Amino acid sequence: MPEDVVVSDRLVIPAGELRERFSRSSGPGGQGVNTADSRVELTLDVAASPSIPEPLRDRIVARLAHRLVGGELTIAASEYRSQLANRRAARERLAQLLREAAAPPPARRRATKPTRGSHERRIAAKKRRGEVKKGRGRFDA
Repeated sequence: MPEDVVVSDRLVIPAGELRERFSRSSGPGGQGVNTADSRVELTLDVAASPSIPEPLRDRIVARLAHRLVGGELTIAASEYRSQLANRRAARERLAQLLREAAAPPPARRRATKPTRGSHERRIAAKKRRGEVKKGRGRFDA
């Protein structure tokens, strides 16, 4: 049953690197609620994972630093009543989290000057506004 987590076409986390823990879930469940361990905790040791390339691992660890405990990332899923659905949800959430953390940083913005036309339009608008304000107020009668 354990299956690999496909993060992207170039990054796949083998099922052997994942640890699953099951516990009782809160919420609805009927008669089976006290016996079924449907809550899933999926753990991946991101800092020591051999399947994540070194530069990518550094980026992921830096971006997920607030979620890592001892280099391990833990995802808990308990939204479904069945253990199988929660296992699937935990794997999907792990893949999404790693996908977002592994994304390359956005390109740096290159500073540019405003165009001559936009500068002239801005100054002209300011002058018009000043004229409107100058027209208000004192009436010399």
